[in-house]
Amino acid sequence: MQNEKDLFDMLKEMYPQHPRKEFVSTTENTLRQRARSMGKKRIFTKFSVITSGVLVCAFIFSWLISLNGSGTVTEVAQSDGGASLSYAMEEKKPVVYIYQSHNRESFSPGLPEQQAYREQPPYNDTKNVTLVGKELSRALKEMQINSIHDETDIAGILERRGLHFPDSYKVSRENLQKVLAENDSIRMVFDIHRDSIKRRDSTIEINGQDYARIKFVVSKTSGNFETNKTFATQLHEQLEELYPGLSIGVIEKEGNPPNTYNQDLHDNSVLLEVGGIENTLKETYRTMDVFAEVLKVIIENSK
Repeated sequence: MQNEKDLFDMLKEMYPQHPRKEFVSTTENTLRQRARSMGKKRIFTKFSVITSGVLVCAFIFSWLISLNGSGTVTEVAQSDGGASLSYAMEEKKPVVYIYQSHNRESFSPGLPEQQAYREQPPYNDTKNVTLVGKELSRALKEMQINSIHDETDIAGILERRGLHFPDSYKVSRENLQKVLAENDSIRMVFDIHRDSIKRRDSTIEINGQDYARIKFVVSKTSGNFETNKTFATQLHEQLEELYPGLSIGVIEKEGNPPNTYNQDLHDNSVLLEVGGIENTLKETYRTMDVFAEVLKVIIENSK
């Protein structure tokens, strides 16, 4: 029958990513002292079992903390002495930020008939572009790309503060600044809107299914205009390569009065206009699924 030293040595060989030597030594000595104080062979046998169990738990615990939430080993750092290993538990960092400055912009299909025809362009508290952003975030997650989707009710904040519609970007800017300050991993920023163009211009059929076309808008008054335009052009060209005709193109705007659309806060910031007033949410979802593929290609190519 193996004694506790044999088991201890065997466990060390089985689990190369072991805890610190000081921890192992302290645990082993403590258990040996308890074994000697027990005094009886029958109890010593129990001690051997206990020793094995405790050491297994110690090694498993050490192994588990070297894994991140996705079950993969994170970066392992070796000390200068080459004796000990430390493990970092890190959540996957977000690389895409999604928000909606005009969060209640909606689509006529699916709305109550009286509202769909009374309000042109339509707005709705629940069935709006926030759902489009949510779909993009979901599609990115499916591709193992982490994102932050901001579902803040900007319109509601405007009402409570007594602000006006043009102030939407000032309110959405507050969250954007906070997120960027707390997440230096963000590489892309998208403000999702709904266009006001008619269905004949906002829709394209691909493989027998209708998709809401997408427009990339960059502000000419932003200090990051050139870099944002380059990024928007890259998105347009990659989308055209995968799904010709789905992109309407890159649109440069100054606004009246001038508006940066918060694009001065990040080099890769673009305003997306997804579909028009006559598109369905399902059509916009298809487009977001495709757009997620484009982002994945760009992210992988930039590594």
